[in-house]
Amino acid sequence: MSEAIVVTGTDTGIGKTVFAAGLAGFLDGFYWKPVQAGLAEETDSETVARLAGLAPERILPEAWRLALPASPHLAAEQEGVAIDPAALVPPAGPRPLVIEGAGGLLVPLTRQALFADVFARWRLPAVLCARTALGTINHTLLSLEAMRARGIPILGVAFIGEAHEENARIIGALGNVKVLGRLPRLDPLTPETLAAAFASAFRREDFDARRAAA
Repeated sequence: MSEAIVVTGTDTGIGKTVFAAGLAGFLDGFYWKPVQAGLAEETDSETVARLAGLAPERILPEAWRLALPASPHLAAEQEGVAIDPAALVPPAGPRPLVIEGAGGLLVPLTRQALFADVFARWRLPAVLCARTALGTINHTLLSLEAMRARGIPILGVAFIGEAHEENARIIGALGNVKVLGRLPRLDPLTPETLAAAFASAFRREDFDARRAAA
């Protein structure tokens, strides 16, 4: 399999899907959302298809699609669906694969397994997306501890939002982690503005799996 990167976050609603779309386009790769919970509005895969500038076949189908916008373990139970975490295996492909988790690291897939447990089994390099605003220091440092406790290789932290240099500085120092860059909120948010912002804020060499550290 070509290089694959996990995109996870400190919380839900922080802009992780937009970041994943930008990264998939930046790397001219593929995108995969293993479990989608919530189908009434635009799904994460549909958002990426709209923003990444990739051919439709580069957006790989989800392993599970659940209607309820909730934690996957609850959404699955509501639909009588049994998620098998062991069945989640990153698809092979000729280009880099961006894999997006759901919400934060410790979101439960089932009543016994967390997304972080699956990421730990895969041992793929991960990018941790974080807000720039108040509260991000605590959430980000706790997430880094959870990743290291499970041996998940860390490429670095990507911030999303308005500039807050001190938050980025202290997280990099106390978390002993590389700050990959910051994706600003974009208005308008289009494939063109996202691609331009990504090219300005990030470096391709920083997403080399060999740079990841446990």
